[in-house]
Amino acid sequence: MTTRRFGTLAAALAVGALVAAPASADAKTLIGSGTSAAEPYLRALFAGYHKVRPGIHFIYTANGGNAGVKDVQQGRSQFAGNTRPPLPSDSGTTWKQLFLDGLCVDVNSSNHLGNIAVDQLADVFLGNVPNWGQVPGSGLTTTIDPVGRDATAGTYTFFQSAVLKGKTQASNVNTVTSDGLVANAVAHDPNAIGYVGFAHSAGSGLKTVKLNGVPCAPKYVKNQTYPLSRYVWFVTPSTNPDPAAVAFATWIRTSAAAGRILAKAGAVPAFNRKR
Repeated sequence: MTTRRFGTLAAALAVGALVAAPASADAKTLIGSGTSAAEPYLRALFAGYHKVRPGIHFIYTANGGNAGVKDVQQGRSQFAGNTRPPLPSDSGTTWKQLFLDGLCVDVNSSNHLGNIAVDQLADVFLGNVPNWGQVPGSGLTTTIDPVGRDATAGTYTFFQSAVLKGKTQASNVNTVTSDGLVANAVAHDPNAIGYVGFAHSAGSGLKTVKLNGVPCAPKYVKNQTYPLSRYVWFVTPSTNPDPAAVAFATWIRTSAAAGRILAKAGAVPAFNRKR
């Protein structure tokens, strides 16, 4: 009886010791926000980095690249992801190029369009070309339903600069809050056209068209001959950035493991060691 009691007490003390044990000194949760276009790549990288540094955890809100930068500026996030280059309005932040992505142009799979020129694409999203009959190769004569990102998105700012030459999308553009929603809208509307990153461009009901005759594919993004090749950027505060966030960005940029994760997820490694 005494032995049994001693065993029970020892077990209880052992459980108590486990509960009371302090967390690992390496344990840390990093708060991030920003791009939805690159969210699938980032989540794959979060999982890969957790295997390297098990104490590091991530909370990420895909609220748009521009919104993510504001979060960093105002201290709500320790890092942000963005798909457009830095601007003068991004004061107080430091930017690092992580890897490459392509901004693809997608139509509904029932559309016969195989290629569109950048100038034609601009005319569609500026409202100058409202009918598919004005776009050679579409096989349609119906009203075009363009779908794009809203102003919280770095993708929108990139598209505005690279395609619209600084002009604003027309009022007939259906603006949504994520690349996933753009892809979903295009997949369900035979008259739609939209722009999305690699990670969202290959779903059911979608067809990716060439731009100026160049496919939106890793090979052409790697050599940056595809017109809408772009970097995904890592944004941190310029003053006192979190060392764990900086270390994560360095791992993404340089490690062979991160390069394999990026390639498997559909992005294009730009700086990673090969092995």
